[in-house]
Amino acid sequence: MRPADLALLRTPGVATVSPDGSTAVVAVTRLDLEADEYRSQLWAVPTDASAPARPLTHGHRDSGPVFSPDGRWLAFLGAESGGKPQLHVLPTGGGEARRLTDHPLGAGAPVWAPDSRRLAYTARVPEAGRYGTEDGVDAAGEAPRLITTLQYRADDVGFTVDRRRHVFVLDLPDEVDDVVPVPEPVQVTSGDHDDTDVAWHPAGTELVFVSARHARADRDLVTDVYACRPDGSHLRRVTESRSSCSAPTYDPGDPEGRTVYLAAQPDLGPDGLDFVGRGTTLCRVDAAGGHPQPLLDPERHDLGHDFGRVVVADGDAFVAVQKQGAVELLRVPLAGGEPEALVDGPFTTRGIAAGGGVVVATVAHDRSAGELLAITPGRRRLLTGFGSPLQATGRLRPMRERTATAPDGYPVHGWVTTPAGEGPHPVLLMVHGGPFTQYGWHLLDETQVYVDAGYAVLQCNPRGSSGYGQEHGRAIRHQLGGLDADDVVAFLDEALQEPDLDDSRVGVMGGSYGGYMTTLLLGRTQRFAAGISERAFNDPVSFVGSSDIGFFFADQYVGTDPERIAAQSALAGAHRITTPTLVVHSEEDWRCPLEQGTRLYVELKRRGVHTELLLFPGEGHELSRSGRPRHRLARLEHVLRWWGRWLPTPGNSTAAALPAGPADRSEGEPAPA
Repeated sequence: MRPADLALLRTPGVATVSPDGSTAVVAVTRLDLEADEYRSQLWAVPTDASAPARPLTHGHRDSGPVFSPDGRWLAFLGAESGGKPQLHVLPTGGGEARRLTDHPLGAGAPVWAPDSRRLAYTARVPEAGRYGTEDGVDAAGEAPRLITTLQYRADDVGFTVDRRRHVFVLDLPDEVDDVVPVPEPVQVTSGDHDDTDVAWHPAGTELVFVSARHARADRDLVTDVYACRPDGSHLRRVTESRSSCSAPTYDPGDPEGRTVYLAAQPDLGPDGLDFVGRGTTLCRVDAAGGHPQPLLDPERHDLGHDFGRVVVADGDAFVAVQKQGAVELLRVPLAGGEPEALVDGPFTTRGIAAGGGVVVATVAHDRSAGELLAITPGRRRLLTGFGSPLQATGRLRPMRERTATAPDGYPVHGWVTTPAGEGPHPVLLMVHGGPFTQYGWHLLDETQVYVDAGYAVLQCNPRGSSGYGQEHGRAIRHQLGGLDADDVVAFLDEALQEPDLDDSRVGVMGGSYGGYMTTLLLGRTQRFAAGISERAFNDPVSFVGSSDIGFFFADQYVGTDPERIAAQSALAGAHRITTPTLVVHSEEDWRCPLEQGTRLYVELKRRGVHTELLLFPGEGHELSRSGRPRHRLARLEHVLRWWGRWLPTPGNSTAAALPAGPADRSEGEPAPA
């Protein structure tokens, strides 16, 4: 894969299945490098694989499709170029889609009522005079903001206290066409809270949603399930716990709606902040109120941060669970019994839908960003080939599993991906973010780009990662940079014993927590030819007051004792770095704010270490995954340029294509390898 091959990526979202189980519809996203924007359309495919997938819509950015229970309509989000997503409906019997909403900040994913006559969704409601709601008042001309809360902004969103997310309900006429007017949506919830993850009671008499409305809501991570009538009346709290709840749903087969199923971190401790390494698992709670009860063991079964949604159908719950680099699709019998893995092995399940006795999963692997898989009793059918354009280049390389042994005997699981041809190849050690996340069996564009340029790429899941149980995830609490650093180095050392890897030419790189680990290792050893520290968590002290999650994250990971904080700080050891280091950051990163990168850059620059600072305007923390297409392209090109200088390969010609840093080197700086 080469940087420009980003345009060949096809990434399907979560599908929807028609009530009779015959058809699946999914949004497929691609990068338009020329227009510098993302495009997505809806695709339809028979679940019996009798015909290939075909485009269903041709909008600019269509997403979030969902069939109505009676099968007559397909609701989805559609956005024009530069516009916000709005609700649309498309008649499944033929005809044009019609736009239903006009929210200034866009609408969230639609959810059908059981009667197929109403839609619920969430949308941010801006304060008057802000975010373009008043003519002639731009962002710089808005009134000042008076902040009185700890939680007041979010990365890739911005300020949240002046644009809270609330629940809306939209009644549809019998016929949705250009002649019959559509009523205005009704705002169901209000107040200084964010309301998310709305779902309908099977009888259509009530809505459930997730919110934080308790007394300490500004100071902890607890969220609860709430319920109200479709007009907003009779608001009540369903869950009473110290849990972080999300994605509530009912069993459609129980018309009385006696039980709510949800995903939750069941216990965040007495202060509601003990999140480190805590697994998110499948739970249920009595709809009348109570504590979420796990249906899977949270010590072993973690849905992760991006699990999609809980799907309940035909007496079973379907969830995607992280497991040692894979994400399995589990069928969990609601009446009891052992869960069954419907998708296991070297795959990543990224979305689940069900209808008419068919389960459709979006499944990725190391050479596809995702395909649809239809599952019926005793059979699995591959429905799509969205990964074909990229696979046709012949440039994708397979990942190979490897397990190393840490100094204390602990197994460290990871992967080695090597270029075609004979080695020995120079090596890039990549460290993931989080830290409670995992590398695994999915197509990572960065890995493939670096491998195509001639580098062997090493990736592992050290202690602190997800997918290996809670004990593994919590092992580094208050000792960041200890066992996890030992694991990363142990994996590197054992992988370098392979004869096709060049142990004398090694670089290290990572983003967020991976950027922290990069900075930390560069301060402890000179074994690396160069490093790239990106959007890093470098200094826990300043992070507390500058990050959107700073009020809790640093305390929970590194503690509050000043001496122990200093011992775990990557920036505290930056004065020992002599290795050439590229610092990459986004100017609007509120997760790991810009100062976390610029302070490292200035420290190195003042001491004459060869360093460069690469800044991306208008981007947040998610640049490498969802930033503007041209910025993602430029980032890969600059990374290759940097490695082309310090670890040149015959396959990396990007070094000559972009302007390099200063040609002169400070006294004592090592020459390029």
